[in-house]
Amino acid sequence: MAQRPPSDEAWSRLAELERENAKLRKINQVLIDRVERSMDFQGNAYSLFQTAIVLENQVRDRTEELGSALRELGKINRDLHFTKEEAETARVRLTVAIESISEGFVLCDANDRLVMCNGKYREFWPGLTDMIKPGVPFTALLRRAQSLGLFDTVEGSGEEALQQRLQYHERPEGLLVVKLTDGRWLQINEQRTEDGGSVAIYTDITALKLSEQRQRERELAVKNTLLQAIFHNISQGILVVDEERRIVAWNDRFLEILKLPSSELAAGKSIRDFIHVKAVRCLFIYFGFGSDPNHFDSFCMEETGDDGRVVEIRLSPMPGGGIVSTYTDITERKRSEWALRDSEHRIRVITDALPALIAYVDAEQCFRFTNKPYEDWFGRPRSEINGQPMSKVLGRKLYEARQSHVELALSGRNTTFEIDLSTTDQKFRYALATYVPHFGPDGTVLGFFALIQDITERKEAARQLQEAKEGLELRVAERTRELTTLNLQLKQEVEERRQAEEALHAAKAEAEQANMSKTKFLAAASHDLLQPLNAARVFAAALGESRMAERNRDLVANVTLALNSVDELLSALLDISKFDAGAHTPDIVDFRLDGILKSLVDEHVPQAKVRQLGLHWVSSSAVVRTDPVLITRILRNFLSNAMRYTHSGRILLGCRRRPDGVEVQVWDTGIGIPPDKLTAVFEEFHRLDAGSRENDRGMGLGLAIVERISRRLGHQVVVRSQLGKGSLFGIVLPYGNPQRVSLQAAGFELPPTVDRVADTSVIVIENDPGELAGMKALLQSWRCEVQIAKHKEGALQQLRAAGKPPQVVVADYQLDDGATGLEAFHSIQALFALPIPGIIITADRTDEVHAAIRRAGCHLLNKPLKPARLRSLLAHLTAHD
Repeated sequence: MAQRPPSDEAWSRLAELERENAKLRKINQVLIDRVERSMDFQGNAYSLFQTAIVLENQVRDRTEELGSALRELGKINRDLHFTKEEAETARVRLTVAIESISEGFVLCDANDRLVMCNGKYREFWPGLTDMIKPGVPFTALLRRAQSLGLFDTVEGSGEEALQQRLQYHERPEGLLVVKLTDGRWLQINEQRTEDGGSVAIYTDITALKLSEQRQRERELAVKNTLLQAIFHNISQGILVVDEERRIVAWNDRFLEILKLPSSELAAGKSIRDFIHVKAVRCLFIYFGFGSDPNHFDSFCMEETGDDGRVVEIRLSPMPGGGIVSTYTDITERKRSEWALRDSEHRIRVITDALPALIAYVDAEQCFRFTNKPYEDWFGRPRSEINGQPMSKVLGRKLYEARQSHVELALSGRNTTFEIDLSTTDQKFRYALATYVPHFGPDGTVLGFFALIQDITERKEAARQLQEAKEGLELRVAERTRELTTLNLQLKQEVEERRQAEEALHAAKAEAEQANMSKTKFLAAASHDLLQPLNAARVFAAALGESRMAERNRDLVANVTLALNSVDELLSALLDISKFDAGAHTPDIVDFRLDGILKSLVDEHVPQAKVRQLGLHWVSSSAVVRTDPVLITRILRNFLSNAMRYTHSGRILLGCRRRPDGVEVQVWDTGIGIPPDKLTAVFEEFHRLDAGSRENDRGMGLGLAIVERISRRLGHQVVVRSQLGKGSLFGIVLPYGNPQRVSLQAAGFELPPTVDRVADTSVIVIENDPGELAGMKALLQSWRCEVQIAKHKEGALQQLRAAGKPPQVVVADYQLDDGATGLEAFHSIQALFALPIPGIIITADRTDEVHAAIRRAGCHLLNKPLKPARLRSLLAHLTAHD
């Protein structure tokens, strides 16, 4: 087992013991000399004996210490021997290890002489085998290797390569790559040692270099392919000419721009053959045929062709001789420049005509634009202002007055301030300046716009006003004493005015309450207003069903038409009153639009046929959320107006989806609406000229109702029109949830039917004798089996006597003594324990009544009654019997 070599501490201890041993020998010699001298001079036996004992003890102690030191010295000598053996073993192992590595290794001492190297290092320098040995200066080896031409550096060869290698040896930083003359590549990693020497590792990187070279060749091939693709796909035309002025290469864009056939060009062909081409002739014009094409500077020119296209031509010399010419079609850019110059001219004409001073200052506080008033103010042309700093143009005093505001504008904030120009010789003394910053796309401030306006007259007016104010204050002070005496009278007048104002507020509140009461009364009085009208319509309908002379039939038709007009007018007025009074609460549900659209089209098809109009509609699967009854009312008004104001052509009902909802539209090819009347048509009693149909102009309330309903529902109404070509009326409905579609809303309109109602048994309950007689006559004209009663008890009595249930119950909602038709309906159903269908007729259009009728499962018809709707409903209810 190898011994650990002695440390520096052991060597220090050994030296200290040797010094101590020498010191003890000196002390021993001195003591012996002292004893001998004492015996010679004194001769005292006892003293000699004592001295001998002391000396003996001291000699014994010193002898033991000397023995211990000698033993320690022997141990150290053994350790030193073992250390020498280990050092030799380590040196041999180091030599073997260095020889075993695959890289070249070389070690130099502080004097830059070779200490040791391995065989791999010698293999790198086959011509230096005789010099590579310990003690040889390393620089001598380098100079000999370079004289034999054994290596080059990446950046040089010959003496330059030698100097680079010596410089790297003196100050090694990073890695050094050299190339040997046999084609191999070496990577040198050299470091300085602690004692001032150097150690270097030489690695053969030939395989890596060859791999890099192949990779570069592949990359060059790819780049060459890419360059070829770019060359042929670039937007510029390219023509390459060699030093002999022969064509070397061109791309398709060159042929396209110059409109040359590809058959005319060929590699090696002289450009002399193309002197007829205007864009190529520049080569001869600017350099002359026969001049040296390798000694000229790049230049650029523009050439305008016969077809008006502008081509930019650039000529550039190639490093190896020849010329590269590029051809760019800049027609659009030139047009843009011309347009920009024209726009700039227009802007300057406008700004020059303005009475204010206008300028633009960039971020370096230099003028870039000034209008003519600004230049006139300075008394200089714009060439002496634009491009110059503000401090130079304005002068020190005027610039310092603006400096803080300039910095504020360049920081991105607007600033407005007044300038006192009283010290200048200009036409005005005071000006109001506004600086507005100009921001770039990235938010940086590129400069600011300056606007200066003359406010001299305003300042003078302000001064005069101040003087007048001061004079007025003096007059006020004089008048104060006079006004003090009138203070009591003024207080009294104020109190009287306060009391009058309170009375005025009270009168206004009473007027508003009276107006509201009037509106509510009109909405609530619908039963009494519509009752006689309903009876008249029923009697007229019954009379129309009977046989009569043609003249009498025309009279009945005119009566029916007049009653219809009164019906529409009264219904519209009641609806408007209800909406104005806030008495209508929308019933908002989710439903499909298809049901409404189909029922409306079916309702208006007969009218369209009579008027010889084409009525078309486009189905929609859209689900909306709103009040279906009110939306049906709006769309019915749209269709009625389209029918009324369209003399020929067609009407289209459809939907268009928008991000904010579904727009239900009614298009027509009617007379159209003048642009100045698009808003007025929504006012009450506003009617357009319907042309030849003067008897069908309407009352002018349909669109007024539309406006109130849409405002109540919060929906947008859309109207567009072109006079003489037609109109579009539409309303935007919000999207609904398909999962919450209301079946009742989807089917609230009855489908049209043409089934007969003859032999249908009907019981009519109506407290008004006139209406009761009219209903009986109307139903009998339809050959129905009719029973009539004024109240619930009479109806039950007749039905018990008959012993069979009626097929349909028709009842007025409001009966005598607070009774309702719903109570009579429920009693008849309970009497026969059968689901008898019911129809409730009412003039009460409140939401509460309508909701109660729907909950009872009855069908609702509003007064004044439309006989056609009653007949259609009866046919529908008895169709399955």
